[in-house]
Amino acid sequence: MYAIIRAGGKQHKVAPGDVIEIERVKEGSDSIEFTPLLVVDDSGTARSDKGDLSGARVVGKVVGESKGDKVEVNKFRNKTGYRRHRGHRQKYTAIQIGDITLSGGAKKKKAAAQTTEEGSSDGA
Repeated sequence: MYAIIRAGGKQHKVAPGDVIEIERVKEGSDSIEFTPLLVVDDSGTARSDKGDLSGARVVGKVVGESKGDKVEVNKFRNKTGYRRHRGHRQKYTAIQIGDITLSGGAKKKKAAAQTTEEGSSDGA
């Protein structure tokens, strides 16, 4: 089973046990939850409908924080005395994916199947 989640303006493909680095999250808790954009279960069925994924959750555990590579920007114009130097170093949070659940979507499908079965048995 794997899922596609959105974190920090980027999308990541995650499976249970994966460790991913996302842009820094300033939450005090050790766990973090994501709402998946797409979930593919073990049988290969893909679910991407908002109704199916309304109760779905991807739970991760904060492992640590790190800094990315330094990005330097130099600007120079010849013969004008124009020089600019700017640097940036992005901070990342490492997250270990623990569990992917489809609880909300599975309950809705079961409830819908039960109502259609009851409706068909009443008419016969």
